[in-house]
Amino acid sequence: MLRKLIHILFLPCSKATMLMEKRNAQLISRKEDWQLSMHLKICKWCRAYEEKLKILDDILKRKLSQKEKTEINTSDIQEFKNKVLEKLDL
Repeated sequence: MLRKLIHILFLPCSKATMLMEKRNAQLISRKEDWQLSMHLKICKWCRAYEEKLKILDDILKRKLSQKEKTEINTSDIQEFKNKVLEKLDL
C-alpha cells in the first residue's frame, strides 16, 4: 500500500515513462528529474523500462552513426514486430 501511495504522491508510471522518453530527447527540469529519480527508486518496472530504453537508444545511435545509410523496408519492420510479439508470447 505504501508503494501505491508513493506512486500517487510522486509520479505515476505513465508520467515516469514519458519523462524517460523526454529526457532522451531533451533536458528535463530539476523538478522532473527529482520526481523521476524518486519514482525509479521504488518502481522496478520503470527501472526495467529505463534499461530497455537505454539499450534501444544505443542501438539506434550506432545505426545512425554508421557511414553508409541502411535501407529499412516494410518486411524488415514486420519481421521485427513478429519477433517482439513472439518474445512477449502475445
